[in-house]
Amino acid sequence: MVKMTMIARVTDGLPLAEGLDDGRDLADAETYKQQVKALFKNLSKGHNEASRMSIETGPYIFHYIIEGRVCYLTMCDRAYPKKLAFQYLEDLKNEFERVNGAQIETAARPYAFIKFDTFIQKTKKSFLDTRTQRNIAKLNDELYEVHQIMTRNVQEVLGVGEKLDQVSQMSSRLTSESRIYADKARDLNRHVSFLYMEALIRKWAPVAIVL
Repeated sequence: MVKMTMIARVTDGLPLAEGLDDGRDLADAETYKQQVKALFKNLSKGHNEASRMSIETGPYIFHYIIEGRVCYLTMCDRAYPKKLAFQYLEDLKNEFERVNGAQIETAARPYAFIKFDTFIQKTKKSFLDTRTQRNIAKLNDELYEVHQIMTRNVQEVLGVGEKLDQVSQMSSRLTSESRIYADKARDLNRHVSFLYMEALIRKWAPVAIVL
């Protein structure tokens, strides 16, 4: 069963739309939403290159697809068919691009397309019962395969992002410290050169006066 749906722009992690009634029956809904936001942040930094992925988190699993610089993500029960979850996302993607495609890049505020919730709720209902003839047909569709889509753990995915951030920060700090060291070394060389010239002047100036 689909528990949560969120759509965000990959370039900066800006949330564009979500299911407004998502998470009402979840005890830790806010925890999962924070994980989604952290994931969007990682994606905006290019930490995950896969355009399709499944991410395990507690008793649930996130599924996402990235298309046209937009990430479409849903959280489902682990028992919910992976194939249906991704076809649900495909339906959202197709409609979102059709209705809002021209405005995605220029959206400046969070949830600029919140009215898309109407389509999210309608589509979610059609994927609710996995035993309907429509959904059974989707499950049997051999042209749509999900076996090669990678499945990872949420801590692993978010941890990689944190480690990359730490490496980036360390690299920036080392670069800054190297520049400071170079500046100090340059100043020291100038001071040594000045002292050396001063010593030469003191040494040879009396000789020049005698001559």
